[in-house]
Amino acid sequence: MARRRKRKSRRRLEGRRILEAVPQYSIESGNEKPVTAARNFIHSEGIAPPALLLVKRNEHTTDRYFWAEKGLFGAQYVEENHFLFPSLRVLLGEDEDENASVLETLTH
Repeated sequence: MARRRKRKSRRRLEGRRILEAVPQYSIESGNEKPVTAARNFIHSEGIAPPALLLVKRNEHTTDRYFWAEKGLFGAQYVEENHFLFPSLRVLLGEDEDENASVLETLTH
């Protein structure tokens, strides 16, 4: 029997593209839980939002977190709901402004 491919969400793909523009930090959780390791790293390094943290739990698993003004979120949630985050809206707005200016130059 043929397997159907899973449909890719456009909204999530757009969110993933936006998160690529955010600074990323890779850390290892050590003996702490991944969220605790991420929070400790943020406070010790004084990282300003927005930022993406890749926390290596073990050799096979890496957890992804997004550091926003409102707190720490799972990266998958942020990909799907990127429009809820003002810092990502600014990044998205820059792209839209560039597209609008290109369209204006083409039409005039």
